[in-house]
Amino acid sequence: MTQLITTDLVELDQNLGNAPETVIRHLASKVAATGRASEVEGLFADAFAREQKTATGIPGGIAIPHCRSTAVTVPTLAMARLDPKVDFGAKDGPADLVFFIAAPDGADQEHLKLLSKLARSLIKKDFTAALRNASSQAEIVELVEGALADKPAAHAAAAPVDAVPVGASVGAAAGAGAAGSSASAGASAGNTATGSTPARPKRLVAVTACPTGIAHTYMAADSLVAAAKEMGVDLQVETQGSSGAKALDPAVIAAADAVIFAVDVDVRGKERFAGKPVINAPVKRGIDEPDKMVQEALAAAENPNAHRVPHFGAEEQAEHEAEEKGEHIGQKLKKALLTGVSYMIPFVAGGGLLIALGFLLGGYDITGVADKVVVQNNFGNLPEGGLAIYLGAVAFKIGALSMGFLVPALAGYIAYAIADRPGIAPGFVAGAVSGFMGAGFLGGIVGGLLAGYVAHLIGTWQVPRWLRGLMPVVIIPLLASIVASGLMFLVLGGPIAGLTTALNNWLSGMTGASAVVLGIILGLMMCFDLGGPVNKVAYAFAVAGLSAGSATNQAPWQIMATVMAAGMVPPLAMALATVLDKKLFSLAERENGKAAWLLGASFISEGAIPFAAADPLRVIPASMLGGALTGALTMAFNVTSQAPHGGIFVFFAIGNLLMFVVSIIAGTIVSALAVVGLKRWAVKKTVDTVEPVPVTV
Repeated sequence: MTQLITTDLVELDQNLGNAPETVIRHLASKVAATGRASEVEGLFADAFAREQKTATGIPGGIAIPHCRSTAVTVPTLAMARLDPKVDFGAKDGPADLVFFIAAPDGADQEHLKLLSKLARSLIKKDFTAALRNASSQAEIVELVEGALADKPAAHAAAAPVDAVPVGASVGAAAGAGAAGSSASAGASAGNTATGSTPARPKRLVAVTACPTGIAHTYMAADSLVAAAKEMGVDLQVETQGSSGAKALDPAVIAAADAVIFAVDVDVRGKERFAGKPVINAPVKRGIDEPDKMVQEALAAAENPNAHRVPHFGAEEQAEHEAEEKGEHIGQKLKKALLTGVSYMIPFVAGGGLLIALGFLLGGYDITGVADKVVVQNNFGNLPEGGLAIYLGAVAFKIGALSMGFLVPALAGYIAYAIADRPGIAPGFVAGAVSGFMGAGFLGGIVGGLLAGYVAHLIGTWQVPRWLRGLMPVVIIPLLASIVASGLMFLVLGGPIAGLTTALNNWLSGMTGASAVVLGIILGLMMCFDLGGPVNKVAYAFAVAGLSAGSATNQAPWQIMATVMAAGMVPPLAMALATVLDKKLFSLAERENGKAAWLLGASFISEGAIPFAAADPLRVIPASMLGGALTGALTMAFNVTSQAPHGGIFVFFAIGNLLMFVVSIIAGTIVSALAVVGLKRWAVKKTVDTVEPVPVTV
């Protein structure tokens, strides 16, 4: 089997920057440099995306960034011992030991088991102490390989997670390496000898799972079992990870007093635990606070009003109640709207590009003949105008059909975010009604919210057990569709359609100063949080109106061009700034700057996030300044875009391409000069003289 770690993949006592992304990028570069990954950027993007879902810092000064990536060719470990430490989100402070686990997208089970084994070793104090005391890269490699080979020093406590035999007592489980204690074993034996029946100890079961299924899944399992063992509690864990999952025995589940779900993804086979008191938490809490989770599970077992795993059917909706208790209404609405937008965007991206391609091949007149051409013509019977007209009509029609799902998908997945699966059908129907009524994007939002909340309400009804199975597939979709779509037809659709028409007419009539003001506002929004909620609102506003654009009404296309151009500015500006004055940026930031050229040109605003995370008070205002200028210029020069994404690479879909480029260049220069100026003069000390300060949490 290929060696997972080599001395070339180890860094000792190095300064790799002050943010997780700089450390991850550096380690990704080492993996690529050893020929174990095909590219740095693809690996970094996958690893950093995983990091943003859940911080990978764990107690004890350790971080385990990890991912599966198509860029990885060989399963690999890269390790860094940092000086100074970097905060990876652990509650007890920053990390000095960082293991970067890079697995191929289709890694074999044996490699995945080894990677998971290493992750479990990192919660053992003797192993991490040896890593900190190691004096050479070769010693680190030897320690890691020893852990993977199950040497006793590294794996003295590795056994507890495996399920104990069904029916074993706490004392017997302890003897097999599971939860328990010698005292309880003695008590069990004594009671057996006398024939008395002791009070049964509490029994818990748990499921751990994280999106990647390599590290946190198994570390949480070990931590929970260790905490339960200290309390004398029998806890058995099912790890739903990449190296396979051994399901808990149904008899063990039936005997359990409560269940712990330490997961960041859906639990597979959750219906097996129906009716059990449950504690839900992210997988990282299973590592950070395992003792508290066990205590909470024990308390839930004694509480008749504790939240329980739902019986799947109508009661599935009740699961959301506990999760939403602490959420403000604004947070709930934001979460639902962003979910709808995120599911809507793929329809728009593909459809918009195909419509633009149709215009490129067949001209603007293709809109009037596309239906007839695609039905009546083929490659053996080309229409007047030849192959270009035929292919243009096909591309336009596919794009138009894709765009037709925009409002239904938006409404459907808003409802899904509120009511889960039973909300999807009524949401899609309400969105379709909105499109039919001419209520558009606004109607889709209203219809989706209505459908979601009605479906959620119906799902809370107490119904006979025989009816529960019909609730999510028949009763909830039927009643929620009637209520939500009925209200759209009878009450809300007309007024919203009128408002939408008035808004479209206002936007279409915007010229001169008013259009420039709109461009400034959109530019500021795009650069405010670099892919966050405000950025997404501006982007969703643009793509929602894209299908309404035409040769006679180009305002929606102008808004799309403004949003895309402004969103390109931050990463391009940061890239330019690293060239203008390298001394103001760390080595890692200068490396990020090289990648930001391509990210900015592709309209990926997130390319500026590493800079904003390290210095938000200078980077974000500078980015907003340039974005506002670019937004104003694109509106002033009537730049249009028929494509919703792609940046400069969809040049064929850009109207007035020269001024599109000029606007972006102007905003980029302004933002770059602004950030350089702020870094030079808006500080008391220069970057070179700032002393590193230990981070505390």
